[in-house]
Amino acid sequence: MEIPTVTTFNPTTDNKTTRWSVKGILIAGGLTLSITTTHAAEITTDPGDYVPLPAGSNLGLLYLQHASRDSVYSNGDQLPGEAGLDTHIGLARFIHYLDIGGYTVNPQVILPFGKVDLTSPFGPLEPESSTGIGDPMIGATAWLVNNPDQQQWFGLSAFASIPFGQYDSHKGPVNVGENRWKGIFQAGYVTGLSDHFMLDLIGEYAVYGDNDDFFNTRLEQNDSQSLQAHLRYLISPQTHVALSYYHAFGGETTVGGVDQDDALNTNRWQATFSTFVQPTLQLQAQYGQDIDVENGFKEDQRFNLRLAKVF
Repeated sequence: MEIPTVTTFNPTTDNKTTRWSVKGILIAGGLTLSITTTHAAEITTDPGDYVPLPAGSNLGLLYLQHASRDSVYSNGDQLPGEAGLDTHIGLARFIHYLDIGGYTVNPQVILPFGKVDLTSPFGPLEPESSTGIGDPMIGATAWLVNNPDQQQWFGLSAFASIPFGQYDSHKGPVNVGENRWKGIFQAGYVTGLSDHFMLDLIGEYAVYGDNDDFFNTRLEQNDSQSLQAHLRYLISPQTHVALSYYHAFGGETTVGGVDQDDALNTNRWQATFSTFVQPTLQLQAQYGQDIDVENGFKEDQRFNLRLAKVF
């Protein structure tokens, strides 16, 4: 199947228009519809994620995420015409904390699921929808610094995304699975600023395998990076609020050997309220949106809910 031309652009046959035609299709579908967050990071952290539980603890988490988008950008300019992309995503996550040679380590598995809707397509593309199980992730964080008394923590994380999720080549980017391997690496530092304020700083680096069945051609992607920051205010030992900032960049793609000129440069904010409704049961609610987008869909709003059970 050939990639159709996007009628938003002038239908000529030179290399520039061919590149833009493919790019328009990718942007229309959102491209990185990984189960984390479309334009923030491959693994979007929450406030407090890099503060470990004691060794021997288990943590089960259920995430529910809804995000809506109705504007698309290319090289910083909004494209004409109507377009919409909605994602309804869930994640089931299990984490176990243990001690290895005096260091806390938390092996874990993440299983995504959900639905992706391209509600207002470009040009000749029909509305597309995908539902199912996404690509599972396995990985762990190892804490090199774990000092609760001084309120300082530093951890290194590594994850692998395994291409077992639901994928249909003819839907291209409008899929829950991605049909490729990914490696995600993070470093996270947390420090106390006062009795009530905490600062979390996280850097991420992601590498991508090829998707060799993307509209019957090959999709390649350059490495991407993300910076994430959370400023938390501790209302009580059980409750906190936070303001987060996410910046993603890099990750330009090539389709069938043609560069797409679609590198990410996205900024997003998010607010969090989190509280323990029982001694071992935490409820978290979040709202956020994109600030600006260089390439791709711009999120109008995002709602996240998270339920965490310690056992």
